[in-house]
Amino acid sequence: MLPVLQIGPVAVQLPGLVILAGVWLAVLLVERRAVQLGQNAEAVSGLIFSGLVAGLVGARLGHAAQHPAAYAADPWALIALSPATLSAEGGLAAAGLAALIDGQRRRLSLRPTLEALAPGGPLLMAAVSLANFLSGDAFGTPAELPWAVTLWGARRHPAQLYELTAALLALAFVWWGPWRASRRGLNFTASVTLLAAGRGVLEAFRGDSVIWAGGWRAGQLAALALLAAGLWLLRHWMGAPEPETTP
Repeated sequence: MLPVLQIGPVAVQLPGLVILAGVWLAVLLVERRAVQLGQNAEAVSGLIFSGLVAGLVGARLGHAAQHPAAYAADPWALIALSPATLSAEGGLAAAGLAALIDGQRRRLSLRPTLEALAPGGPLLMAAVSLANFLSGDAFGTPAELPWAVTLWGARRHPAQLYELTAALLALAFVWWGPWRASRRGLNFTASVTLLAAGRGVLEAFRGDSVIWAGGWRAGQLAALALLAAGLWLLRHWMGAPEPETTP
């Protein structure tokens, strides 16, 4: 783990730097894909900004909903700059809703816009996973394996690296897969489906999961809902015609 890199008198917070770099690269990829698909890259970039702002707010509020006692004791934690106190599920839901509203305001065609956004999600998830590995957050369950890492006084699954690998595989499929030239929304639904499936499986290796009554892991239930939605959309859009290019 390497949460801080000391360069002379300057202490660089590596997890935050990795997330910022991930956002920058994601925007570049999305803009490039938007141009390839004949979309308005500037409008898509504006939509991304709206989604990022809403996503950060939703991620923090989602985490607060999961840990109400901690925030009741320290309300100022709601505005703390800590990637560890963000809920991926809450962030995705808020970002998706904001992007949908902003996309309608900008009169962007839904499915081609989703296609342009498709590589952004996996790349952001990869950045978050790497940031978590550097900070020690989202740590794994105890394990005695050759590739286990020592963290918090125990040998553990490198759960963050598992999730990083899953995100990069989803990104590779979106960028080089069989639907890379499609404008039907197939790559977006495929990325959602792949990321949800990966999270559903890999959540079992997490040592910090929120566990509800009956032993259900909150992350797995959220992943199952996203997986079902992604598969339904993928089946629905598979036979749909290619949308016309927006002027």
